[in-house]
Amino acid sequence: MVPRLLGLSTAVPPFKLRQGDVMERAGALFDERTREDLARLLPVYANAGIETRYSCVPLEWYEESHGWAEKNRLYLDNAVTLMETAALDCLGGAGLEVTDVDTIISVSSSGIATPSLDALLAERVGMRRDLQRLPIFGLGCAGGVLGLARAAAMALALPGSKVLLTVVELCGLTFRRADQSNSNLVATALFGDGAAAALVSTDGDGPALASWGEHTWPGSLQVMGWRVEDDGFSVQFSREIPAIIRARFRPALDDFLGRQGLRLADIDHFLCHPGGAKVMDALEQVFGLSPGSLGLSRDVLREYGNMSAATIMFVLEKAMGEDGRSLLSALGPGFSAGFMIVEGA
Repeated sequence: MVPRLLGLSTAVPPFKLRQGDVMERAGALFDERTREDLARLLPVYANAGIETRYSCVPLEWYEESHGWAEKNRLYLDNAVTLMETAALDCLGGAGLEVTDVDTIISVSSSGIATPSLDALLAERVGMRRDLQRLPIFGLGCAGGVLGLARAAAMALALPGSKVLLTVVELCGLTFRRADQSNSNLVATALFGDGAAAALVSTDGDGPALASWGEHTWPGSLQVMGWRVEDDGFSVQFSREIPAIIRARFRPALDDFLGRQGLRLADIDHFLCHPGGAKVMDALEQVFGLSPGSLGLSRDVLREYGNMSAATIMFVLEKAMGEDGRSLLSALGPGFSAGFMIVEGA
């Protein structure tokens, strides 16, 4: 009795942002920086490994200041719409109706929803009244892998039940016009919006979610997260993340694999959350791969940017149909790593 992935779908909002256009407008977004300082930082756009991203608001929206209340209204409206698209596509592909879902999990860290996103979606599409719900907030970029792990665990606990995982992140809405910091500038070069839905059950055919785990490093709470300001979330991430990966990721991974009776050599495919080009470089070094080997992750980064928790689901979708054993991995606030072994993805 093994949890299996019966369906997977992704969705993006309507506004497509080209990296070159965003870079051209950076002068207006960061008008308090000196010309020399801005010129020094602008290469981050070209070096991010990103060509296009998607946003729930047009590019012009970012040129004005917006308050917390407006941003969260946009978050609620767009998050539920994207979740609905991904969820209905996922269920339709599996030949199921919304009333077949026994449990729904919603993962998001880019806005606040009470009632939670899963309740809003269930009400909109008419899910059953005895539906079990699990909203998850705060996992950040690790939320896709760890959300899938929670879905697998719940499917295993209730054999035969259908567990629908929904993941949505609208990272672009967290941009703060008044924040002229380096972190906020880097965020404008990296983050995009997107959603995904996955259906998990022990009853059905599909890739096996064979095992999962996580590791949180001590003394690392400041590496990644949000700070709450009057005008919304302020992004917090350390420039040392690639160095941390090179120094500390492999022991945590080896410990996880060892508990499954596996070694790194037993992994056929590495499906990693593409946090950024430098993160990809560091992970390839950790895995002993040649530069550019994490092709699917780099493809997603180039086409969609970093959509926080949703991004790994886009990578997994591209890998569907591959034979062999895949390792899913992602890093998020805590500072934590999430791992999952998928057989036959």
